Amino acid sequence: MTNNDAVGENTYFLDAESPVEMARLINLDLITTQAMGGPLVGVDDPSSLRNVLDLGCGPGGWVLSVAFAQPTAEVEGVDISRIMVDYANARAQTQQLLNASFGVMDITQALDFPDASFDLVNARFLVGVLPSARWQSFIAECTRILRPGGTIRLTEMIDAGVSSSPAFEQLQSFLYQSFQQAGYGFSADGRTLGMTHVLPSFLRKAGYQSVRRQAHTLEFSMHTEGWIDFYRNAEMGYKLSQPFFVKSGATTQEEAERLYQQMLIEMHGEDFCGMWHYVTFLGTKPR
Repeated sequence: MTNNDAVGENTYFLDAESPVEMARLINLDLITTQAMGGPLVGVDDPSSLRNVLDLGCGPGGWVLSVAFAQPTAEVEGVDISRIMVDYANARAQTQQLLNASFGVMDITQALDFPDASFDLVNARFLVGVLPSARWQSFIAECTRILRPGGTIRLTEMIDAGVSSSPAFEQLQSFLYQSFQQAGYGFSADGRTLGMTHVLPSFLRKAGYQSVRRQAHTLEFSMHTEGWIDFYRNAEMGYKLSQPFFVKSGATTQEEAERLYQQMLIEMHGEDFCGMWHYVTFLGTKPR
């Protein structure tokens, strides 16, 4: 496992070493993969995979799921957070997944892997990790470390959820505005995350063939299976995001906290409705 301890500045919009954020990401990974129908949906012939890489792996849930499902593949994950990498390695040992490994690496810089090392390079929800100016160089690095005929697999959000809660919707607008102000995503006006409309074009420009997409949804309305997990994600995520919103100038601390408390109340309403939308993009590197 390549290990790069000389990492650069952490560009993640939240505190990557926060135990609360790690708990949120563990939960988010679980519900994301479940709603997608598994960790390798869209990948042709997963049984043929030999070397798989997850970039920005967080606490390692996707890597562990793939390592379990494909025991003949070597599955690696890298992340800038030492606490998350240590936790992921501990999970791999506990689950006796000898084909899963994790290391510290700054994915916004040149990746510390040789050319043509992987059959599949995966990344999910990097909108708040990679500044917009670094996306095309990131895709170029993914291309470099992929074998000819290998697959890149990028999953990004259309939205952070659409709901019947006015407070939830207002907090989302702060998120989108803050991302644009901080240089994340490609929104034209700060009203969207601005990712899913540009990624297919980026992949084609990088030379990928058979660029394709798969849409996913997760319902988190009251009394649905997804409600409690999405509620917990919103409860942790929007609390942790408040300093980011204030720093960007999107709102004040007092207003952010007031809306946060109101959101928690509204999400408990009997008639609360919500749906989350995200998309996976896949491309094949020419042979």
